[in-house]
Amino acid sequence: MSTKPSALTDLMRSRRSPRAFLPTPLDPATIRGVLQDAQLAPSNSNTQPWVVHVVSGKARDTLSDNLLAANKDGRRSLDFMLDYGEGVHRQRAQQHAAVHHGVRGIDRSDHEGRAEITRENLRFFGAPHAALLFMPMLGDGVRAAGDVGMYAQNFLLSLTARGFHGIPQAIISFYADTVRESLGVPGDLKLLFGIAFGTADPVSPLKSLDLDKVPYEHSVVFHDDPCV
Repeated sequence: MSTKPSALTDLMRSRRSPRAFLPTPLDPATIRGVLQDAQLAPSNSNTQPWVVHVVSGKARDTLSDNLLAANKDGRRSLDFMLDYGEGVHRQRAQQHAAVHHGVRGIDRSDHEGRAEITRENLRFFGAPHAALLFMPMLGDGVRAAGDVGMYAQNFLLSLTARGFHGIPQAIISFYADTVRESLGVPGDLKLLFGIAFGTADPVSPLKSLDLDKVPYEHSVVFHDDPCV
């Protein structure tokens, strides 16, 4: 069995989350192909709990306008709490924000500049398409959310393999009621996050932030020698 890096390994290591997109829409056949790839994700007992709404064109623009209005009015409605705690996870989130703001030239005290970053998020960073990932509350929702995460990874890697790009957007879920109302989604489906996708702007400094992952040794504990 070969131990050389595979094309999939190269793909995973090359994937990035851009924050600036070209307005050019993807071909419908490409979007269908990405959705077919995502549908192959593993799930607990094959429950396949993901429900995905894809917005493009006028539907995308209307949803963005509604999100911006909800943001302006302070109408947040989260289905799931967002809390980074007080340890290393919060530190990593703060580091991410510092890099992002630094690329944009926004100081921590620049409240309007930081607010504009939120508004750009709600404009899907200019991407022509967005996927909204919903799930039913099966039990406490944790297993279903894990399944949706694996679906999303398939979705993102399929985009990368085809020469396109996507970025998960947790902030879209801050306005879950607005998204449901805009798209006619029933209340028993909970919004986990969105994915803006299309073609990254190749000249934008936001096409790829320099954010390193911690070495796997920070996250993995071996029990006994795996080579034995």
